Amino acid sequence: MASEAKTKNGASTATANIETLVRDGQEYTEVKEGLARILVPFSAKDAANKNYSEVEEQQKVFYNPIQQFNRDLTILAIKAYGQDALAKRRSFNSERVAKRKRDKADTGRDRPVKQEKVAQTAEAIESTAGDAKDVVSGEPQNSHDVDAEGQGPGNTHNDNSTNLTDETPTNADQPADTPQTSDKQDSKPSEPKQMSQPAPPFTILDALSATGLRALRYAQELPFVTSVTANDLSPSAVEAIKRNAQHNGVDSKVNATSGDARMHMYSLLTRREAGEQSKGKHNKKSPKQNQSQSQKYDVIDLDPYGTAATFFDAAINAVRDDGGLLCVTCTDSGVWASHGYPEKTFALYGGVPAKAYFSHEVGLRLILNGLASTGARYGLAIEPLLSLSIDYYVRIFVKVRKSPAQVKFLSGKTMIVYNCDQGCGAWETQFLSRNKKATNKSGKGVFYKHGLAMAPTSDQMCAECGSKMHVAGPMYGGPLHSPDFIKKILDDLPNVSGDVYGTKPRIEGMLTTALEEMLPAPKDGLESSEEDEVAAIEPYPFFFHPSSLAGSVHCISPDEDSFRGALRHLGYRVTRSHCKPGSIKTDAPWSVIWHVMREWVRQKAPVNLSRIGELSPAYNLLRLGKKDEAAEENTEDAVGKMEVVFDKKLGRDTSKPGLIRYQTNPRENWGPLSRASKR
Repeated sequence: MASEAKTKNGASTATANIETLVRDGQEYTEVKEGLARILVPFSAKDAANKNYSEVEEQQKVFYNPIQQFNRDLTILAIKAYGQDALAKRRSFNSERVAKRKRDKADTGRDRPVKQEKVAQTAEAIESTAGDAKDVVSGEPQNSHDVDAEGQGPGNTHNDNSTNLTDETPTNADQPADTPQTSDKQDSKPSEPKQMSQPAPPFTILDALSATGLRALRYAQELPFVTSVTANDLSPSAVEAIKRNAQHNGVDSKVNATSGDARMHMYSLLTRREAGEQSKGKHNKKSPKQNQSQSQKYDVIDLDPYGTAATFFDAAINAVRDDGGLLCVTCTDSGVWASHGYPEKTFALYGGVPAKAYFSHEVGLRLILNGLASTGARYGLAIEPLLSLSIDYYVRIFVKVRKSPAQVKFLSGKTMIVYNCDQGCGAWETQFLSRNKKATNKSGKGVFYKHGLAMAPTSDQMCAECGSKMHVAGPMYGGPLHSPDFIKKILDDLPNVSGDVYGTKPRIEGMLTTALEEMLPAPKDGLESSEEDEVAAIEPYPFFFHPSSLAGSVHCISPDEDSFRGALRHLGYRVTRSHCKPGSIKTDAPWSVIWHVMREWVRQKAPVNLSRIGELSPAYNLLRLGKKDEAAEENTEDAVGKMEVVFDKKLGRDTSKPGLIRYQTNPRENWGPLSRASKR
């Protein structure tokens, strides 16, 4: 929008420089994002007595610029996913076609017999219809009359060719998932007709579309998308979607529907079941799987106001179960990232949150737990591709795959967390079961067996400071991201336009941080298996901030470079989390972390010990009281003798400089806007 203008008396005039257009008697302003343009209702009469900021805030009910990062990232993620998924489907279809050809050549039955009948039919027709001879013939030598497009000279078809094709049984028994061919192709299988293959279908559901901005961008910026369904419960929103689709010239690709998103997604199941029953009555070889997938969406995008948990079950069932993509946004951070409503969090996501500095990562894992447990009831397994805590919401991308075998690993990838939220901030994880790799009895190969886990991994009181431990979870304990998926997006990022993707610098920074935060698990020493990726767990979840540790012992906080340098000097790996700036993520145990902090107090930032009471966590963390001799001796042997060097140079960030890893406030009082009113 244009900047605010001033009247002669200095009062602001909100409408002075705002460009508007009239459509069907209604005045609109146009908002452009990416390649899409949306029409926002505007009334100069209503805005005459308002200042520019009030008008701008009113317009943001229809368009929230803060969410552009979400939309830009989603388009790039779907692009990376879609290219890979379509390539795999083409490869799979090519293998199926090649197998049919091999089977046909090996058996010498079925299809060649049909081809002979077709040739005889064509010869009979030739004797009575001379004009058809140039179009349909069972003689191979006439194949030069067909051009590269499968048509006669001049790329035209006559009426006889159409009628003859309908009368012959050439395509009667061909599989439904292969392109049908003409009689001429069957008469000469050694020289298949060269014709351009139609684009494979790729469908997206924008389940809660509002103005349809996401659907418009998907339709215009993803070239392989064939259809986008934009659904909304509000009839006025559906009218806006249709108007915006027509305004963008994509009304043939964007299908606006009105109704409850859950009913729309569940309706796919009823249509599929009805189709399978109808197909089964007339065809013993019903392509059940192919028909099932064709009625489901390749991608479903859930971006509600608040929680998406109420849509999990419907979405899991409506997305393709051979690797379909589910995109989920949850903006109810007051539920999953705080400890004020544990009962609400459990009701929505099946776990309770943590009172901790790392609460946003806990929120990610709680939402993934909700998705995984929902899918497991139907034998569906999820694979997180990208899970990000962004500003005031989370954005998650998961693949959904039908695999009861993979579902068996879920309990061994689900954990609870013992959290010292009143003392030093330490945590311990407890998985609900074990996925243990073992060697076969023959000594060749390995397999996974599922069993019970030992418990508990922690005492009621914290081992470091003696404070109470509280439980959080159950939550997802596997990796949050797929490194290959992130790399694919980053590799394509230099090729996209910064004018279309206005948040491109931040996407690069956040994805780079997410890629760097993954610390590889230690090797198990056994032979690798195809199920290793399925059984993988996050070996070092969560993160901390040096200032929170310093607060526990009442000392000056160490700088990040010094703290990272000290841990790296001891041989441990250190990185950061994408969730919060200044975070430290490491594979060092808590005993080592607190040993480093004690050395910081001793070497750099002494504290007034007389002010530390015997009942405070700092008293135990700084080892001020009398301890059990055996425990003290063990600590001295294992950790206490480690030499700690606060090496800033070693702890300095050596990754790509200038990355925008974390969001800075774009404007005052920014964040989630008011819920749109239903009219």
